[in-house]
Amino acid sequence: MFTRTLFTLLLVACTILATGCGSSPPNTNPTGKPQLTVGVAFETLQTEYWVAGFEAIKAELAKRNINVLEAIADSDPNRQLQQVKNFITRKVDGIIMVPKDAQSCIPAIRAANAAKIPIVLFNRPAAAGDAVSVAVQADNQEITRQTVAFLVEQAKKTGKKQKAMVILGDLGDINAIGRRDGFNAAIMGNEDAVEVVAQVPSEWSLEKAQAGVVNALQADPEIGLIFTSSDFLLPAIVSALKGADKYHKIGEPGHVILGGFDGDATAYQMLRDGYLDATGVQDVYFEAEQSVQALLDLIAGKTVPPLIKDPGFVIHQGNMAELKPRMWGANVKPAQ
Repeated sequence: MFTRTLFTLLLVACTILATGCGSSPPNTNPTGKPQLTVGVAFETLQTEYWVAGFEAIKAELAKRNINVLEAIADSDPNRQLQQVKNFITRKVDGIIMVPKDAQSCIPAIRAANAAKIPIVLFNRPAAAGDAVSVAVQADNQEITRQTVAFLVEQAKKTGKKQKAMVILGDLGDINAIGRRDGFNAAIMGNEDAVEVVAQVPSEWSLEKAQAGVVNALQADPEIGLIFTSSDFLLPAIVSALKGADKYHKIGEPGHVILGGFDGDATAYQMLRDGYLDATGVQDVYFEAEQSVQALLDLIAGKTVPPLIKDPGFVIHQGNMAELKPRMWGANVKPAQ
């Protein structure tokens, strides 16, 4: 009797052990290593670009079987600071953040530094100082320079000196500064082909951009080239051009040479329809992959450069078919 009872207990114990060996314990990934958790904090999802970036980062983390905590600050740096502190309280392994600007993110970075949690900034680097972070950012100046250089070449083909307008972004945003500088660099030395007659401040506001473009077109109806620092503002420009009867396809009389920056869905549709000459594309997929890889390298204790640049590319009518798969705006629907 004692022998039969002992045998039964051993059988039950072996069954439990066998069952346990066939599955991963909680909070582990299939490799058996502890599953990482990353906090993703975006300042806003106001534009198609930020939505595409948010989704690309989450997809990249999911591909690597990493848990995600999400937070959107609705353009409020104080709210974002509290969200980062919440991530820290919940003991995340790393943080990916899009700040509102280079200065307001410093307290959040310092909080992560104090908790020894690596932090990567997506698309917007922090101002220089004692706060330690890694940033992945589009090469705004160079991508813009190449885009505007293409527009200048189109201007030269018209055989007349073109008057130009540039729509500036929020110059408190380092990305907007880079795009302004890239525009100026492309114009420099080409003053015989292009004369800049209007610089419209938008502060990343559709309403301000549209009012500024309307005023500029009324002040100088001969404007024949427009560059916007973000494709996000294209609907405002199109509305103003239509109001001035200046919205015509490439090759038609009265066409205004038009270029932008970002590579969003509106820009892609305008390229397809023949109204947009070119846009500089931020490679969202490259930036998302590099942000996640940089964070994993930091978690592993590896050395990572403080700034990883996205070289981006210029897409236009001549290379659209070739580069469409890499243009994130070709893979999402335009905002309604």
